[in-house]
Formats: sequence, C-alpha cells, structure tokens
Amino acid sequence: MTSTPSDLPSGSGASGSDRRKAPRFGLMAIAELSDPEAARMVTGKLTQISRTGCYVATPKTFAVGTPLKVIVSRDERTFVAKANIIHVQEQMGMGLAFLDPPEDQLKILDSWLAEIPTTSPLGARPPESSR
Repeated sequence: MTSTPSDLPSGSGASGSDRRKAPRFGLMAIAELSDPEAARMVTGKLTQISRTGCYVATPKTFAVGTPLKVIVSRDERTFVAKANIIHVQEQMGMGLAFLDPPEDQLKILDSWLAEIPTTSPLGARPPESSR
C-alpha cells in the first residue's frame, strides 16, 4: 500500500498541518480503544498514524477529551499507549493524540513508520526517530 502524509478534518479554524507535530501516514491495523473509567471498549480500523497520534475508523465513538488505552496490532506486533480523543466524526471515527508513549512502544511505532512506502511529491519518509 502506498501512503502519503495526510491531515484529518478539524472542527477548529486551523488546518491539520498547522496543528500537527508529526506527519501522518496511511497504515492499516486493528485498534482496540478502551475507556478504563467507564469500562467501555470499541474495536476499529486504524487508517492513519504518526508518531504523535492516529485516526481510528469505528461507528461507535467516545466524547472528545476522553482518556483511553490504545492497543494497535499489526504484523504480529502490538503498540500500547495512553491517548486522548481530540477529534470525533460521529458514526465514522476518532482522532487520538498519544500521551507520552514509553520508549519501547515508540520503537515499535517507529519500525512501522519506517516500513511505510510513500508517494509524496517531496519523497519524504517518516523519520527513524525524532529523538
């Protein structure tokens, strides 16, 4: 699958690229989102990801600001992090911001980002690591 950096729709006046700390790339994976406080969980398809967040397509959504545990499974590897919901498209999906993922989890995420082919006009590749 070829991928390009992309932006999510926003309810604010600023465009996604103005707010984003890292480019977002297309990536297909399964994501489990759980709200530990309300004991609710949904499973969806992760469609976009960056080093700082992701977008999960799911018809059931939580409210903006809900803290979640995110578990992303792809290629027999699992990325686990805490996140906050920063954008909701009712009955379509949610944009999440990761909250200080542990270094071992960032290594998994970085390995996925490094594997993503890109067709962007500038030929940009995801960074190996921003550290």
